[in-house]
Order: sequence, then C-alpha cells, then structure tokens
Amino acid sequence: MDLFEYQARDMFEAYGVPVLQGITADTPDEAAAAAAKIGGTVVVKAQVKAGGRGKAGGVKVVHNPEEAKAAAEAILKLTIKDLPVNRVMIAEGAQIDQEYYFSVLLDRSNRTFLSLCSVEGGMEIEQLAEERPDALAKIAIDAIQGIDLAKAIEIAKAGGFSEDIAAKVAPVFVKLYDVFVKEDATLVEVNPLILSKSGDIIALDGKVSLDDNAEFRHKRETMERDQLDPLEAKAKESDLNYVKLDGEVGIIGNGAGLVMSTLDVVAYAGERHGGVKPANFLDIGGGASAEVMAAGLDVILGDPQVKSVFVNVFGGITACDAVANGIVGALATLGSSATKPLVVRLDGNNVNEGRKILADANHPLVTVVDTMDEAADKAAELANR
Repeated sequence: MDLFEYQARDMFEAYGVPVLQGITADTPDEAAAAAAKIGGTVVVKAQVKAGGRGKAGGVKVVHNPEEAKAAAEAILKLTIKDLPVNRVMIAEGAQIDQEYYFSVLLDRSNRTFLSLCSVEGGMEIEQLAEERPDALAKIAIDAIQGIDLAKAIEIAKAGGFSEDIAAKVAPVFVKLYDVFVKEDATLVEVNPLILSKSGDIIALDGKVSLDDNAEFRHKRETMERDQLDPLEAKAKESDLNYVKLDGEVGIIGNGAGLVMSTLDVVAYAGERHGGVKPANFLDIGGGASAEVMAAGLDVILGDPQVKSVFVNVFGGITACDAVANGIVGALATLGSSATKPLVVRLDGNNVNEGRKILADANHPLVTVVDTMDEAADKAAELANR
C-alpha cells in the first residue's frame, strides 16, 4: 500500500524525523484556513499517488490565504495521470539551501535491504540513475545490523556528502530506517531532503510504501487506503494481480514467472514493430478459473492504450480448456465492445482441448499461435497496425 504524501509526513513526524507543518484540505475554504493557521508563504500540493505533480500544475507556492484558496480551487479540479485530485496539503514554506536524496527499500533480487543516497536531490531519481549513475550511491543494508549512526555516516559519505553535512544527515537516516522497519515498509524515500538556509535538515517530501502482508500487525483502520488507477481498482475487485504499464500489448499469463518472461519477450518483439511495449502485468494465478480469465480480459480490453492482447498460458492446475472457455465466454459477454485482437498461446494440460474450443468458436478477434516467441511477435505486429 502506497501512502499519500501527507500520511508519510505524519508518519515521519511520529518517529522524530524533522518535517515542516502540513495541513490537509478538501475544499478551497479549508485550504485558506490552513494557510492562515500556518502563516507566511506556503505550498499547496495535490495529494495523489503519482509522480510529476509539479509539471501537471499540482504544486503551487502562494503567499497568503486568498492565494491558497485560488490555488486549491484550481488543483482540486485536476486529474493527474488518470487520478482525480480530491485533497491538497498546505505545507509550510522552506528556505532551501541544498537538496539531497535518501531512500531505503526492499531489494528483492538480492534478498536484502538497500539504501540509495545522493547529495543531488530534487530531480527524479530514475533520471539521475540513468544520466549520472556515479552520483547515486547504492549501499546494501544487513537486515540484522540495520542502519545505526556509523552505517548512516558511511551511506552519507558514499552519497557525496561532506563530513560536516554527513554528521547532520546521519541521525535523520537512522530515524528513517526506524520508520522502514517498525512500519513494515518496502520503501521509505525522501526527495528532497533539504538543508535549509538556517542550517536545518528537513524531510520536505516523503514517499512510503507498506507491505500489505504485514498489515495484521498494525492498526491502520483510519488510514486512507490506496488511490488506484481505475483499471487497477477494477482488477483488485476481482482479486487479480494487475499492474498497469505504458505500452500497447495487453498481457495475461498464469504465474508471475511466466508473465515476467512474457513482458521481456513482448518488449523484444516490439523493437521490430515500431517500438511497442507491454501494457500491463496480469497474473491470473496457477488455479485460475474461466471466470478469472474473463475478468482479466475485461480489465485489459478496457484500457484505451491497449491495441492487442497476448494471452500466454501454460496449463498446469489451470487447464487449457478452462482458459479457452474463459476467453470465449468473456468475448461473448463483452460483445461488440470487444474490438481488439487477441493472440493466444496455450501449452500444457488439456492443450488440444483448449485449442479445439477456440477453433470451434472461430472468433474473428482470436489468433492461436503455437509458440511463445511467435505469439509475442504477432501481438506486437497487431499492436503496431
């Protein structure tokens, strides 16, 4: 579960991480009242779980309650990356001298924790990592030892901090790691972590992702839950493991490993067909029924970015005939609203029965292809038409 910025700010404050005042507002009048309470220059910030808020007009610096009201009125009408802005945070203004970056996250590939740190903050960390990788320190964190003061100073120095500034930021790193561990987070990020004109270290903007599997250990009933993309919300209602991406080829597979491989194969095939890319990750699971397949197709076909769909199933617990029935049933239910071509690759348990069901249905949108590589190539070709 990803937190909103104001939730991360409140969580940081509870652990002694230095933050500035922040008050949420759901209406322009509430924004004006919050600005008056804080006083002076404030920042009106859209509360959505998406990057690029500033570029989308979701962050505005104002100097009095009247300006705060006008800014909030404009921001609350925005939709940022398909997410409506229903709340803003009125944040105390800061006199910034320097901007830094710090995060600690779960490194699944190496089965440990990882800290990222740079004396250059403020910009998107992906951009920094791509353009100037040497400017971003990556320090593995032992899950038993964690981040104590000595480790925090080591991280800061690796990130390019001078000795005197490293001594200032290190205690904040320790507190942020405390948040990470005690709140069962998979990510705690501060960008920017600033040095103010008065010499204070302040977490100016925070991002926290919590491990849903650990929620039973916490009491968060009053915490506002995920703000999901509409398609992700629809998928969640059907208990589908779905993540929206930015490409054009919708993907359905059974098993996370197979779906990840399918993403790679489609991306590779897409290079030959106009650079098309995968549009999503959707794992229907090892024991998915025809109903689950139908629900998955309903979600993917509802994505306007999707130009073609690649259904890649290896029958095991999920038999290929059940998958085929799910495809036929979903297309019958969707009727004329289904207009995008499907490329289907079936293999494994009851594969012949599954292929026969699709052949007998003879749906004009469905193309059955024998191999994974050939099916990925066909799906990419159709998406590029």
